[in-house]
Amino acid sequence: MTDSGEPAGGDLIRPTPKIPVPDDVAAAVATLIRWAGDDPSREGLRDTPQRVARAWREYCSGYQDDPAHHLSRVFEEVGGYDEIVLLKDIPFQSHCEHHMAPIIGRAHIAYLPKDHVVGISKLARVLHAYARRLQVQERLTAEVADCIWAGLRPRGVAVVIEASHACMTARGVRTPGVGMVTSRMMGVFRDDERSRKEVLALMGRG
Repeated sequence: MTDSGEPAGGDLIRPTPKIPVPDDVAAAVATLIRWAGDDPSREGLRDTPQRVARAWREYCSGYQDDPAHHLSRVFEEVGGYDEIVLLKDIPFQSHCEHHMAPIIGRAHIAYLPKDHVVGISKLARVLHAYARRLQVQERLTAEVADCIWAGLRPRGVAVVIEASHACMTARGVRTPGVGMVTSRMMGVFRDDERSRKEVLALMGRG
């Protein structure tokens, strides 16, 4: 901890500033509360429309983020390293575009560099930039892989995402404990079976 009580090193965690909420947005949330069967004017719900509006701006902050920007700075001095780079078990949260229900999961992102690498935190930032939008898991998987492929021009990209969907576990068929797995393989990970097996084994899916 620093003298000010803030965490030392890394990104400092600061509260999200209270942005102004347009009246029509707050009114829309209040209408939803009323339609669901409760009274938005009662004490416990009085400030909920503003809270919900600000929360959704945070949930969907990826719309203000350019994923490709996170891959703009690369490093060429890597001592001749030309093996797989893998970031495993990256936690993420998103919301499905069909019911706006939470998608909670983990992603494994790998690439086989050609002549440069990128800081590993940038792979997570690409994931979060796309996840913090209304999504379907299949598109999220493809967008992350395509962005890394275009931004780094590697020999191969592999993205595997495992997630649970509240639109299935908390409503509709109401089947908890079910996970969905999607993957996208590009370059050598798609064309060469041995390379694909190697990266999947490193991800723990071999």
